[in-house]
Amino acid sequence: MMSAAQTRASRLEALQCHFTWDLDLSGSLLSRCRDKLLDIGTDNGNRWLGHIYNLRGFIQYRLGSNEDAQSFFNKATEAFNKMRNADEGPWLVVNYGNLAWLHHHLGDQAESEAYLSKVDALNEKYPSPPQEELHPEIYAEKAYTLMTFNGDMNLVADYFQRAIEMQPDMVEWNSWHVLGLTYVHKRSTGLDDDIFQKMRIAQEQDPENLNLAAHYLWQRAKRGESIEDEARELATKVLGSPVGSYSGLKPLLWVYGTYISDDEAIALAEEALKNHPDERYLKRRAALCYQKRLFFIDSPPATSMLDRAVSLHEEVIALYPDSPLIIKLHLATVYAHMSDDGQAKAEQIYQELLKSDLELEDKQLLYNYYAQYLHYQKQDGKMSIRYHMEAAKIQHQSFFRKSSIRILEKIRDRHRNSMCGEIREFLANLKEP
Repeated sequence: MMSAAQTRASRLEALQCHFTWDLDLSGSLLSRCRDKLLDIGTDNGNRWLGHIYNLRGFIQYRLGSNEDAQSFFNKATEAFNKMRNADEGPWLVVNYGNLAWLHHHLGDQAESEAYLSKVDALNEKYPSPPQEELHPEIYAEKAYTLMTFNGDMNLVADYFQRAIEMQPDMVEWNSWHVLGLTYVHKRSTGLDDDIFQKMRIAQEQDPENLNLAAHYLWQRAKRGESIEDEARELATKVLGSPVGSYSGLKPLLWVYGTYISDDEAIALAEEALKNHPDERYLKRRAALCYQKRLFFIDSPPATSMLDRAVSLHEEVIALYPDSPLIIKLHLATVYAHMSDDGQAKAEQIYQELLKSDLELEDKQLLYNYYAQYLHYQKQDGKMSIRYHMEAAKIQHQSFFRKSSIRILEKIRDRHRNSMCGEIREFLANLKEP
C-alpha cells in the first residue's frame, strides 16, 4: 500500500500544469521568455492575462523566486475569474495545479493537498468531453504555453484545433490558432490558400485584435495586394492602443519596412516612442528598425542615423540585462557600418562574445551572425564558411541553424568556392537534431 506521501506525489504527477508539461528550459531561455511576457503588458482587456500570469509564476519558480511565483499564480486566479466572470471553472485546473506543486515544493503539504482537492472537484464537475484526453481549456492553455516558449508549432496548432472543435465560441483561441498556423506553414511567398482564408475569417471574427490584423495585412502584401493606405490606417489604431507586444506594432513595422519603406518604419517607431518615451519595448522596436535599415543600406548612412541607432541599442542593452546577446549582435551590426573606430568596436563585441560562456543555442546564434559579419564586412569568405559550419554542427533546430545550412548549400551548389568539396562532405555527414 502506498504511503500518504507516495499517493500525493502520484496525484501531483498526474496534474495538467506547467510543472508536469516537461518544459525543458535553459537559463537563458527562461530569461528571454520572462522578458517576452513582461513586454506583452498587463492591460485589463488582454484575454490571455490569466495564462500570462500562470507562465510568469512558473518562470519565477524556475528562477528561484518562490514568493514571486505565488504572487503571479494568485494573480492568475483573479484574472481568469474576472475574464470568465465566474468564481470557478475548468480554466482554473492548470492554475490550481501550479499552486499545488508550488506549495508542495515549499513544504506546505496541507495547502498542496487543498489545491489537489480543488483540481479533483473541477475535473469531476467539468470533465473532458468523450474521446478527448483533456478539457478544451487545458488544450488552449497548453498551446499558448508552447507558443510563448517557441515550442513545437505543429503541436500548438493541434492543441488549439482540438480546443476550438470542442468550444468554437472562443474567438481568441481561433485567432491564436491561425497565428500558430502561420508559423508552421509560412513561406517566402505567403501562406497556403486554406490557411490564408482561415486568417481572413479569424480577422473578421476578431476585428479588435490589432496583432492579428497586422499579420493579415502582412500576408496580403506578400500576395501582391496594395496595402499602404490600410497600413497607415492600422498604424493610427496601434498608436492609440495600450503599449505591448500584442498591440500589432511589431508585424506592422515589418509591413512598413518591407512594403512601404524602412524610413517610414523608423518614423512610425519613433512616433510610438515619442508618445511613450519610457517604454522599453518601444525602444527595442525602434532600435531594430534602425538596425534593419542599416543592414540593407546601399549608400553610406548619415551620421545622425548611426548615432541614434547606437544610443538606442545601448539603452536597450541596459533595459534587457538578462537577454543582451541578440541586442549586442545588433549593436555590432550598427558599428560595422561606421568608421574604422566603429568597425573596431564591432570586432571587439564579437571577440568578447566568442570568449564568453554561452549555452549552445546562443553559440549557434552568435556563430551565424559572426559568419555573416565575416563575409559582408571583413570579406573573409573562408572563415565565414567555418563559422557557418560551427552553427550548423550544434544540435539545436532553429532559424539560425537553417540559415547557415542554406548558405552552405548555396555555396556548394555554385561550384565556385575552393571549399566546395569540404562543404559537400560536411553537409552529407551533418546530423539532424
